[in-house]
Amino acid sequence: MPTVRIEGRYRFVVNTRENAFEPPHVHVWVGKEDACRIELLGGTYMDEPPPGDARDILDAYARHVDAIWATWHAIHGR
Repeated sequence: MPTVRIEGRYRFVVNTRENAFEPPHVHVWVGKEDACRIELLGGTYMDEPPPGDARDILDAYARHVDAIWATWHAIHGR
């Protein structure tokens, strides 16, 4: 699971093995927990983020979206 970016306590990770039926997405780790996923096509949450973190996670995601997409394409190529 390559870490794409770390910002503060948020770590954005693209898994190398994902189900083919799932849309492109990035896992967001908060501390040591895989807390939620963000769907890359729409930039929306696939899971409920931790209470109080939703806005900060999306702000950090927006700053790193290009690198996240590039990593996702390099791994999954679709």
